[in-house]
Parts: sequence; structure tokens; C-alpha cells
Amino acid sequence: MMVQQAVSATGAPDVFASTRERFLIPDGVRYFDGNSLGLMPRVVQLHASNVITHEWGLGLIHSWHEAEWRTLPQRAGAKIARLIGAKPTEVVACDSTSVNLFKVVVSAVRLRPGRKTIVTDADAFPTDLYIVDQVAKLFGLTVVAVPAARIIENLNADVAAVVLTHVDYRSAEIYDMHAFTQASHRAGALIVWDLSHTAGGVPCDLNACEADFAVGCGYKYLNGGPGAPAYLYVAERHANDCEQPLAGWFGHARPFDFAPDYRPAEGTSRFLCGTHPVIGLSVLSRALDLFDGVPLEALRERSLQLTQRFIERVDAQLAPHGFVVASPRAASLRGSHVSLRHPEGYGVMQALAARKFIGDFRMPDYMRFGFAPLYNTQEEVAELVDAIDDIMRRREWDKPAFQQRRDFT
Repeated sequence: MMVQQAVSATGAPDVFASTRERFLIPDGVRYFDGNSLGLMPRVVQLHASNVITHEWGLGLIHSWHEAEWRTLPQRAGAKIARLIGAKPTEVVACDSTSVNLFKVVVSAVRLRPGRKTIVTDADAFPTDLYIVDQVAKLFGLTVVAVPAARIIENLNADVAAVVLTHVDYRSAEIYDMHAFTQASHRAGALIVWDLSHTAGGVPCDLNACEADFAVGCGYKYLNGGPGAPAYLYVAERHANDCEQPLAGWFGHARPFDFAPDYRPAEGTSRFLCGTHPVIGLSVLSRALDLFDGVPLEALRERSLQLTQRFIERVDAQLAPHGFVVASPRAASLRGSHVSLRHPEGYGVMQALAARKFIGDFRMPDYMRFGFAPLYNTQEEVAELVDAIDDIMRRREWDKPAFQQRRDFT
């Protein structure tokens, strides 16, 4: 029997017709939080069991070679590289985003001795600001934190590094990677990009833009699981000149010589530190396989279709309730999540969760809805807007239980 292949609205084969089926979606749940924690790919259940039962349980120490545990950071990094426009050898998966940001910002500063300033976005995710501040304290530097729109005007010959998020975590605004990178280079500075809300949702091209460094997490659109290892990118032209501050044995050129003196490995592998988390990296690496066969241009098209439909439905149904779209309306400036603002946003999000619609909330009044191209659908978008509309009509957001603040939303 011939199976008819699903096609998109343009008549092309719909690569997303089957990707949704590859995720575990709890019954009745409509999930719009892939920008905070991606759904679990079904395949990782069996894979994680295999890693634990066979590779660890039976293979024991031999699995460092036989199961190729030793090269997991490089192999997972190579899979991520395709999604961010990098060479396979320029990316390694390791540590957390915060730790990786510390490593690359220190490296950037050391490559620009004599310069005394780091410029960053004042509205960046707080962790980025904390790390930049600590690096500045260690090296006696000054931090210039300004809105992203004012970064370029603050560049001069004293700037060592610029640290900027590619997709803003609140608004989903995309900052022009090429323009900011070239402006930084004209001032003689290096630039570090945070891709935490980029990879897997918004394509970018680090090499084409001549970016210097980048970091990102593995648990959002990459679906690597809670606390999944992060990743870092170092442009090939810089790698062997970098002196990263966390000189652990896995970043050594010959770790099993157990030499007392540190000699860094060649390339981006020198940014590894201690023994890597094999189970977490194995899960992340397997989850990344879901992007195989998905063209990046199709990923972006799907994302824009979902976010545009949501914005149109919000304008038609939710604007009368006082909801404001806080994300760019221009497609070229919008990432893969959309934020709404409303004075009762927190209560609305809790009422949605009670109906099994999952998004998240960011202070002071941002309601964030992530649209993961691999599994969200147009039908879910319509259901989400209808649910918010109904919650407002019924004033469900005003229930005492929905007004009690929690850390995780």
C-alpha cells in the first residue's frame, strides 16, 4: 500500500508531520514552554536506559572507549554546530551556560590585553550580567551595561569584549549578529554571543558573521533535558591562542600522562574542564538527532508561521482584554517565542496551567509562549488563545490559588 506523504501549505513535503510524534506529550497537555525546557524525545528513554544498564552497568570503565564516552563533548558539539553556522570542530558540549560564559569572556579579555572595558546589554538574562561583573572584578575592568540599542555607540579603543544575547529572553527580539559583530571588530573588540534562545528555534550563522565566541544551553529548543550540558563555540582563528581559566584535566593535550604542568589541547577541546557528565551528554547527543533531515530554513519558516498566527489571534481576541504583544511584529526581528504583557499575567498563567496549557512567566508581567518548530502546531495556537480568552471572561485569573507566587512557573 502506498503511504501518502504529508505536504505543507506550499506543496512541499512537510518535514514536521512526523517530528511531533517523536516527543512524549502528556495526555491533554498543550506545551508552549520549549523556550525554557523542551519536551522529552521518546527515543531518549530507551537510549538513557541503554547508557545506564549496558554502557555503565555492564561495560563499566571500558565504555570510555567502547561506547566512545571520551569523545561525547566533541560529537555532541558537532551536531550543534550545524544549527548555529559553525564548523564541527569549533563547538564542544560541556558544563553549564554560566561556566562556559565565564570561560569564553575571560579568554576574550586575555586576547585583548591593555583594554579596560566590557560592554554588555543592561537587560540581558541576569546570569550573563553576574558573570560579566565577576570577570570584570577579577581583571580590574569596567562594565558598561546599556540597552542593546546603545551598545554600538559605546564601543571604542578601550573595549576588550562585547557580551550580547542573540534572542532576548523576555521579548524574543533578535539582535543583528552581523552588525554587532562587525561594529565590535571595527573597535578592535571581540564579541561573545549567548545563543540560549537561538539554537533549535532560530538559525544563525556564526562563521558568516565572523563571530568570536558563543555559548548556549542544551535544555531549551535542543530538548536535552533538565540541566542538560551546555555548549560553547570558539572561532577556529582564536582557539589555539586562548587561555581559558578553568584548566581541568580533560582540557589537557595529554590528560592520561598525568603531568603536573598544564598544556592545553589543540582547538576548542582546550575549553573542556573536568570529567564530563556522560549520562547527560549522551541524552543531549541523542536528542540532537531529531534535527537530522530538517532544513534550517524550514525550521525558521515553521517558527514564524506559529508565532505570526499567535500574534494575529491575540490581536483579534485578546487585545480587548488588555493584552499587549511585547515581541517584535516584524518577522525578521522575532525569535521563536512570543511574550504578552498584562497586569494579571501571573494569575492568567496559573489558570492556563490548571487547564494543562503550559507556558511561563517572567517579572514583572511577561507571559512567555515558546513555539518549538519540531512539535507545536497551528491547532494548538488557536486552542491557546481561546483558553486565555475564556479565562478572562470567567475571571479565573483572580482565584486566590492562582495569585500565590511560586519560583517556577
